Amino acid sequence: MNKIELEKQPNGITETNPARLGIRLKLARQTRGLTLKALSEAANCSESLLSKIENGKASPSLPMLHRLVQVLETNIGWMFEESDGEEGIVFRAGARPLIALDPLRRGEGISLERVIPYSPGHLLQCNIHHIEKDGASAGPIQHAGEEVGYILSGEVELTVGEKQFELKEGDAFVFNSDLPHSYRNTGKKRASIFWVNTPPTF
Repeated sequence: MNKIELEKQPNGITETNPARLGIRLKLARQTRGLTLKALSEAANCSESLLSKIENGKASPSLPMLHRLVQVLETNIGWMFEESDGEEGIVFRAGARPLIALDPLRRGEGISLERVIPYSPGHLLQCNIHHIEKDGASAGPIQHAGEEVGYILSGEVELTVGEKQFELKEGDAFVFNSDLPHSYRNTGKKRASIFWVNTPPTF
């Protein structure tokens, strides 16, 4: 089984190729015997958009990708499966993969920097969420588990359930993942959040 290939960007961070995500998504769908129509209906997305994603011509938003992996009974980490670093223990600065889920909507400015590359043996999922100025998640996300975060830089509005919280550098949070949650950058510069959740869902 081929792994998702990663491309080196000028900033030294490795970024996923949308075409590779499409290949992995199509493989998961076909393995489970689902048609495009059946998967699109179960994941509440359009069949035409799903077809474009599988062909590497579009990329899903984070909430959509969550719905897809739930239907396919896998996780986002598998979709972006990466090779381990030095003995799977150390992951060097500048060499960690960067997942940009929606390059056609760069104005939204959401990217995930892998702190722990995906592996079936990990109980934790850890990413640094980079949110550009005016960036926001594409909608509320819900899944099983628990998560904790620490604001590395910038200012963020975090919504959990019906509550909103204004967070800045040094603030932290924790909540059950089955609560609808979303976030947006409310500051004047890029914001970064060190985000850990268990079990792995990304």
